[in-house]
Amino acid sequence: MQVAGVEFRVNHPVLALGSTDWLPVLELGSEAAVGCDTHVVVRVQAQVQLIKVRLFSEPVDEGLGPDPSFTTVFEGPMSLADGRLVIGDVMGVTRFVSLIGEAGRRQIRVAVNEPGWAAAAVDIFVGPKV
Repeated sequence: MQVAGVEFRVNHPVLALGSTDWLPVLELGSEAAVGCDTHVVVRVQAQVQLIKVRLFSEPVDEGLGPDPSFTTVFEGPMSLADGRLVIGDVMGVTRFVSLIGEAGRRQIRVAVNEPGWAAAAVDIFVGPKV
């Protein structure tokens, strides 16, 4: 089920998502996305157009889930200290916060329309607690 949809203008080509805790330094290198226990950073297209982000959670309705044509760039568990997921530009200028549920570790999947510098759409799926 889609629980949120937002658009961001980013000046730096990195979108961050994760816990409300302080964002650690994560080096992307040549990867489309990297993550740690509490956050994921995703390479996106900067300063050209708005970056569209959709947030999904369980249960997934038929036809209303993440776009199956998108490429998964990160999949793994993430700890959400207070049950909230923060999505925003890595510079901290804009951010969106959504209450997902109880605090704890959840399975996260991040997919983009085009991995790398041209990504303009990001689907985030938050699964059940693990």
